[in-house]
Amino acid sequence: MRVLVVGRSGQVATELRARLPAAGHEVLALEPPELDLARPETVAAAILRHRPEAVVNAAAYTAVDRAEEEPERAFAVNAAGPAALGEAASRAGIPVVHFSTDYVFDGCKGAPYAETDEPLPLGVYGASKLEGERRLHAACPRAVTLRTAWVCSPHGGNFVRTMLRLAAERPEIRVVADQHGAPTFADDLAEAVIALLPRLAVAPEGDPAFGVFHFTGAPHTTWHGFAAAILDGAAARGRRVPPLYPIATADYPTRARRPADGRLDCRRATEVLGLPPPDWRAGLARCLDALLVPEGAHSA
Repeated sequence: MRVLVVGRSGQVATELRARLPAAGHEVLALEPPELDLARPETVAAAILRHRPEAVVNAAAYTAVDRAEEEPERAFAVNAAGPAALGEAASRAGIPVVHFSTDYVFDGCKGAPYAETDEPLPLGVYGASKLEGERRLHAACPRAVTLRTAWVCSPHGGNFVRTMLRLAAERPEIRVVADQHGAPTFADDLAEAVIALLPRLAVAPEGDPAFGVFHFTGAPHTTWHGFAAAILDGAAARGRRVPPLYPIATADYPTRARRPADGRLDCRRATEVLGLPPPDWRAGLARCLDALLVPEGAHSA
C-alpha cells in the first residue's frame, strides 16, 4: 500500500518510516509546510497530490503544559487538523489511523477506562485531542483512533531519555508515585498500525475495525515504577544510577493537571483488532539496548 504518514520526526512517525517499507509498503512522510495540520488546505492538497491508499496521523501538539497558554494552537493542530484529514480521506475513499491519549479522561474512575466511558479532560491538551477524535470520526466513517499513553522510544523527548539524562546528572531522582498508567513503545504502535493496514484497506464502512480503541503497553504501573525499571535496566547495562525516591503529585506541580489514574482497558483492541497489549518491559529492553551502547564499543 501507499501510506501517507503525517509527521516525520516524531517517535511514532520515525518508527513507521523505518518499518512500513520493511513490511512491503510504500511510505511518504510529510511535515510542514507541505502538510501542516494547522492549515487545513495543505492537508487536502497533499492527499490529492500524492493519492495515498491510507493515512496515518502521527503528528500532534503534545506540549501538555504549554497548551494551557496556547489553546488556539493546540486546537488547530489536534482538532481542526484531524477534521481536515477525515474530510480529505473520506473524499478519497481511504482509511485513516489516528492516535489519541489517556488525557481525554480525568483519572477519577478508580479502574481502567473502557472506550464506552465518558471522557472528561482536565486541560487543554486532552480537550483538543478529544475534539480531534470526534471531528475525525464525524468526517470519516473509515477511521481508527488508537488511544495510547506514555509513549517512549530511542528517539525524541520522552520519559526514558529524561530518566537516563537525570541519572547522569543528579545525585538522586524523585518521581511521582501516585499517577497510574502504562508505558507504550513507539515501535509497538508502529507494528500495530502495520498489522491493521491490510484489514482497513478492504474493510467497508461500518466494519467493527473502525472506531475508537484503547491500546497501551502492559502491565499497568506508576511513573515511579516505570522509572525504577529504567534505572534497573541502565544499571544492568553497566551504568551508574542514583537513588530513586517516590514523591506525590502535589510535590511536583505543573501548569496542566494530569489524570491521576489514566489506565486504559485494552480488551476491545485485542478482541476486535487482534492487538493484545504489548509488554512494555520488552519494549524498554529494546529501547535501552539502542540508547546505551556498551562502554568501549566502536562503530565500524
